[in-house]
Amino acid sequence: MLRHDRQERFSFAMAQADLGEACYAALGMPLDDFQSNLVIKDGWIHTDLDAFAAAMAGLSWPWKALSAMGWLPGVVKVPLYRVVARNRYRLFGRYETCMVPDARVKARFLPGGAV
Repeated sequence: MLRHDRQERFSFAMAQADLGEACYAALGMPLDDFQSNLVIKDGWIHTDLDAFAAAMAGLSWPWKALSAMGWLPGVVKVPLYRVVARNRYRLFGRYETCMVPDARVKARFLPGGAV
């Protein structure tokens, strides 16, 4: 998201930070096994493929086209999300080290969102 959000429309919080844990708890999701990214848009918390679709809607083209995935029926999008999530490293690669955020990136994390 950092690479593609050139307009810097998105802010972030780590799932393990106070704000992230509060969002997971509000949804009744486990606080020790973070299996989904969450996207808050217009006051709604989106999970799984709906979170991905909401995030893509906030980017420019061609990424915006991927927001259409949010319209898939649940019987398709739930298993699709799980398959991609389980295989994300094989599909998209894995970094040997974690990103060390500079001041500009740190400023995009919400209070209580940690870095």
